[in-house]
Amino acid sequence: MSKIALILLAAGESRRFKDSIQDSTQNHLNQNAVTKLPKKQWIRIGEIPLWLKVAKELQAVYPFCDSVLSATEFEIPYMQKYLDSFNLHFKLSRGGTTRQESLKNAIDTLDSTIEFVFVSDVARCNIPALLSTRILQKIDAYDCVVPYLNIQDTIAYDDSVLEYLKREHLKIIQTPQLSRLSMLKKAFKQGDFTDESSGIYAIGGNIGFVKGEQTARKLTFLQDLEYFKLPYPSNQTLVGMGGDIHALTSGDGIVLGGIPIACPYKLLAHSDGDVCLHALCDAILGAIGAGDIGEWFPDSDSNYKGADSKKLLEKVVDFVYSVGYSLKQADVTIFAQKPKLSPFKNAMESQIAQLLGIPKFKVNVKATTTEKLGFVGREEGVFVQANVALEYFNWKNLL
Repeated sequence: MSKIALILLAAGESRRFKDSIQDSTQNHLNQNAVTKLPKKQWIRIGEIPLWLKVAKELQAVYPFCDSVLSATEFEIPYMQKYLDSFNLHFKLSRGGTTRQESLKNAIDTLDSTIEFVFVSDVARCNIPALLSTRILQKIDAYDCVVPYLNIQDTIAYDDSVLEYLKREHLKIIQTPQLSRLSMLKKAFKQGDFTDESSGIYAIGGNIGFVKGEQTARKLTFLQDLEYFKLPYPSNQTLVGMGGDIHALTSGDGIVLGGIPIACPYKLLAHSDGDVCLHALCDAILGAIGAGDIGEWFPDSDSNYKGADSKKLLEKVVDFVYSVGYSLKQADVTIFAQKPKLSPFKNAMESQIAQLLGIPKFKVNVKATTTEKLGFVGREEGVFVQANVALEYFNWKNLL
């Protein structure tokens, strides 16, 4: 029995998908386009991301010797939690700047005894098991087995001379594709290719075709979701709570909620000490189960020495939106005996709303003393507690 590994590519940036969402919000909802959007591989089918649906379905069609999932570096720890939750045994490999680079990185994780790789893209999010079976049945007969569709329309090629092509000779190439690994590695040395079959064919490999499926079309644009009729995202609300403390000492000013405050104090921290934004980071990460600010921005890393906490929060917020969530509300309580913060609350709310990408009326900042009790009352430190509410990105309302 030949040894086959499954490779699922999910490291793309989904630029065309995001652009189509922008167009939808502008043209159909008559409002300004949003700027923080999910990747298509992270849109939710119920509560699970699209990539997990595809991974579960593909891994079930054959007893693969190994399974590899390609992802961006920042997504890998978060993906692992999903894989663990559903008892799916995938290796996670770092994606590259191109599809081929991602594929090469995934192949590098495989055992030397693997003979074939069964490669697909998360964009093929509705692959019938029968199609995978048809491909796998052709193992050992070809260097690459490819599903295809016929073209029904008249096709013209218009360069310097107009030429009508014979559609009966044309094929629409799909994935998954089953490739002999030794041939695929040789093809990589010849340059970049858009799929495995074109690379293997370029070095003289033997290509076998099987009939593809219309249902295995790619998800490229938001409107494609209407064709797939996937289950809608869950309407569950997720909540997160975060807290942070920094010591207070004499100095020339502090930063809270992204707002500089002139006072005879400073906050001791590795970054700029914005305890308010740090608490918000933890609340957001907590809501989606993605760790804490210390894991994301460790104080042992010199890159974050004196870092602007607005940049740190922006990085967390961008990640949250990209993996399929929408921030809805934030509530922050600042415990500080000194300085007096009431004059700055309005500016903090405006800054936080901008950073989170939500309206200001959904942000609330409260400031209180502790009536001189405890370390806050003794003016030894500032404590902030933050609560946030999130939802899964609701793509169904954009169709």
